[in-house]
Amino acid sequence: MLRQIIHIDQEKCSGCGLCAAACHEGAIAMVDGKARLLREDYCDGLGDCLPACPAEAITFETREAPAYDAAAVAAARIKAASAGLTPDPAASSCPGSRVQMMDSHPADLPAGTVPSQLRQWPVQLKLAPVTAPYFQGADLLVAADCTAYAYGGFHGEFIRGRVVVIGCPKLDEGDQSEKLAAILSRNEVKSVTVARMEVPCCGGIERAAKAAIERSGKEIPLTVKVISTDGRILK
Repeated sequence: MLRQIIHIDQEKCSGCGLCAAACHEGAIAMVDGKARLLREDYCDGLGDCLPACPAEAITFETREAPAYDAAAVAAARIKAASAGLTPDPAASSCPGSRVQMMDSHPADLPAGTVPSQLRQWPVQLKLAPVTAPYFQGADLLVAADCTAYAYGGFHGEFIRGRVVVIGCPKLDEGDQSEKLAAILSRNEVKSVTVARMEVPCCGGIERAAKAAIERSGKEIPLTVKVISTDGRILK
């Protein structure tokens, strides 16, 4: 059928991956360092990927293409969500789950404000796309979500210079090691630091990180930091 669909200019594409992360239907993937439209039947032709592309490599064109298959897209979302590899269908429509990279501190911070060291979004392990460009070449921090509340110097000591994903091994559904393994397998992560609480259930996030490194088949340095409930680094 003749319909509107996206076109990706391979010459202009910088390989940042932002369009793949912005495509809620999963029609775009990174192939040999370039974004490609792999599933024409997954592309709804609405162009959520266009504003995400900093190189202006994506445009609309009208041509013969398979019809948009909403049922197939929904089935693929459910399958991926059940495996813990992408946001679930409900989360994928939330603007707050879209990939963002922050290169500098806001210029309009009130005097005396301690600047955030966070340089990427989202931070929830469940929401972070495995192909998000900020994982490439990153020093990765895998943090139990209570750690930032317990330790006062968390931004300066743990987040500074790292890409961070957070989760709770007790409250999060699914096997965290699967998502972490996918991130490590599909990106060149330089190191992994785990920040966990001293409570026994928090050992799950440490075990997940160790299992993920093993599954990835890569030799990635791992550091584990344990924080007490009263805000001290125990080791």
